Amino acid sequence: MQRPAVMLLSATMLTAGLGLGFFVAQSGLGLGTSAVAAALDAETASRLQGELRGRNTLQEVNTLLAKIARLVSPSVVHIQSERRVPRRGLIEETGSGVILSSATAGGVFVVTNCHVVVDAQLANISVHTHDGRVLNPVQVWTDEKTDVAVLKVVADDLVPARWGDSEAAEIGNMVMAVGSPFGLSQSITMGIISAKGRRSLELGEESGVLNKDFMQTDAAINPGNSGGPLIDLQGQVIGINTAIASNSGGNEGIGFAIPSNLARSVMEQLVSNGRVSRAYLGVKLDPAFTSEKARRLKLDRVRGARVTAIEPNSPASRSNLQVDDVVLSFNGIDVHDENHLINLVSLTPVAKDQKIKVSLWRAGRLATVEVLLVEKSETDKKQSSLPEQPEMGTRFGPLGLTLHSLDRELANQLGFGSEARGLLVLKVDPGSPLASDVELYDVIDEVARTPVRSVEELSSLLARKDVGRELAVKVTRHRRSGVESKVMLVPHRK
Repeated sequence: MQRPAVMLLSATMLTAGLGLGFFVAQSGLGLGTSAVAAALDAETASRLQGELRGRNTLQEVNTLLAKIARLVSPSVVHIQSERRVPRRGLIEETGSGVILSSATAGGVFVVTNCHVVVDAQLANISVHTHDGRVLNPVQVWTDEKTDVAVLKVVADDLVPARWGDSEAAEIGNMVMAVGSPFGLSQSITMGIISAKGRRSLELGEESGVLNKDFMQTDAAINPGNSGGPLIDLQGQVIGINTAIASNSGGNEGIGFAIPSNLARSVMEQLVSNGRVSRAYLGVKLDPAFTSEKARRLKLDRVRGARVTAIEPNSPASRSNLQVDDVVLSFNGIDVHDENHLINLVSLTPVAKDQKIKVSLWRAGRLATVEVLLVEKSETDKKQSSLPEQPEMGTRFGPLGLTLHSLDRELANQLGFGSEARGLLVLKVDPGSPLASDVELYDVIDEVARTPVRSVEELSSLLARKDVGRELAVKVTRHRRSGVESKVMLVPHRK
């Protein structure tokens, strides 16, 4: 019951404010002996009074928003799809989409989110247009790594919206979200761009999204808005709405959209080539690059992306990138963090003999290398991938570490050599007795002079009666100069 009271109070205050403004305008800003009145001469006050009488700014904004809504609505569609999932049965998806034209392939297409139509048969996807028609696509392209899908529909009089430049959009700009929240088609909400470059988002265990570089908005986005457009005040599409941050499952003022420049690039590649070409660098990056690590590397602050491993026979290895290099800029663009670098690399067009300049911080000074990127083929034989999420390891409470068994392929990727074995460190708890000595991707070789190859072996070792009150822990680390080892004494509570 408190929330309606707050809303009522806000409305009352707004009414009072408008009334005061009207009084000031009508009286020629005549506030007696106030400083404002004293600062204006009669001619200035008279001119300002005339301007206020001759225009209604709120009405102008109101008219503009209505025009944008009329302009964009014919381009927005409601999408329904059905797919069968093993052990789950029939899954129904409801979302939105926007009609857009292709500069390379010609014609118009519907752009939406991949998760709205993925794995659905063409006959089980229906596109509902503004004028009441129901269309089935004749072809669908999807790109799971950006959550973008493109539908080819055949019909007359389809009205495409206009692409906008998401890079030019600024935080604070007003935007409108159009779509079908909870199945209510042609719904329009308004807000601002709250932030740009949101990359550290957890989109669920089943999400395959790689290129996370979202715009954040407080325009109301709810289930069913997925795939609909985010519109600027020029009536242009600057984003494709895709996700919300919510504890309730509904709008809480934090929504996310795929930037239009990214969505447009993916769409053009899909309709022209049937797939998205992604460049490949061949490095592993530190997802927990801290200020302490930056100081160790003599970097003034946390910025860029720290390299933790180089894959053999990769563009990175051929360009002499090294472990502990911090990539500060890629192709002239400042790198904010590891996810930003992943986006920049994977979305860089691969051209023969075209080298990309990479600025980096190495051994306490700036350096520049040139990298010849190659395309990462999805059909390549999958190698053992370096774990980058703590959830992939096992937390070992007595040492305050999250650990993962090191196999031959991981050892090679990390530069330890194929014969190296041990426990790979994926996370160090702040309260760990090794917090000041162990880093991400260090390898624990021995504990109490005994080799350890699994968390189970480590647990059994510490349970032995002959293990004393101090543990000798041998840790190996890969440096630019090679592999180094050190032994630390850690208190052991039995």
